[in-house]
Amino acid sequence: MTAGVLAPPQPSEPRRDPNAGPRRGQGRRISKLIRMIPLLPAIVLMLIFLAGPVIWSLYGSFTNASLTGKAAADPQWIGFDNYTKLFSDPIFPLSVGLTVLFTLTSAVIAQTILGLSLALIMTKANKKVSATIGTIIVAAWILPEIVAAFVAYAFFSQDGTLNQILAVFGMIGPNWLFSFPMFAVIMANIWRGAAFSMMIYQAALNDVPPEITEAAMIDGASGAKRLIYVTLPMIKQTITTTLMLITLQTLSIFTLIFVMTAGGPGNDSTTLPIFAYKEAFRFSNIGYGTAIATVMLVVGAIFSIVYIRALRSPKE
Repeated sequence: MTAGVLAPPQPSEPRRDPNAGPRRGQGRRISKLIRMIPLLPAIVLMLIFLAGPVIWSLYGSFTNASLTGKAAADPQWIGFDNYTKLFSDPIFPLSVGLTVLFTLTSAVIAQTILGLSLALIMTKANKKVSATIGTIIVAAWILPEIVAAFVAYAFFSQDGTLNQILAVFGMIGPNWLFSFPMFAVIMANIWRGAAFSMMIYQAALNDVPPEITEAAMIDGASGAKRLIYVTLPMIKQTITTTLMLITLQTLSIFTLIFVMTAGGPGNDSTTLPIFAYKEAFRFSNIGYGTAIATVMLVVGAIFSIVYIRALRSPKE
């Protein structure tokens, strides 16, 4: 008779509380709510002053609200009539194209390249040169927009500074605000907005560890290669954030264009903000103007979503 080998006793598994998981989840949710209590005043203010006007504007775009007449006292719900009229309006695609042109050239391309170039110069130049460049460029940015608009108007007008400079060299300049209105407002926005991106990029470049660029230099990388393969990837998040800020800011620019050209001649410089203003306040059609403003809001939201997705890391 053979004796079997006794197996060692197995430790008993602890009993699991079936309510432990839900209780833990409820505890986490409660702790999150407690941490949000100090943010409640800010949330309430955002709902009142940001979400409130957006909702009211959205509602107004479905009415025939006006500044004068019967619709001013008693606006009626008209559904999608404003949007149907908008998408069949020949000025609408023109204003969308001009808005895209104005945003891409003056903000996304010019301010990014110029701002980054100026930031690189500022980081490499000595203190006197850096202070001089910074003072000249930032002066345009700190000016109130209405003042900057009148300065740009004086520069590009028929008898303005630009044509006076051209006259010194024997050239007769055109009326820039009449012949090339979009060129004038684009250059004015570049002049005023480049300082913002320059300051952000300068701060980002100062945070790049110098030992990394020095190591690339020792490996034989030229200045252009160090910029493309070392510096730019390290400030990629800053570039994306700055692009988002200047894009949204440029989409809503009104004063600069209105003072310089008022959207003219004709509709040659009528961007979406100018188009909305004309319809709402010049032609007294508030409902139609708010429909245009709602489209602007959607366009800005699309740009924001694209940039926010670009800011996410690949692991997210």
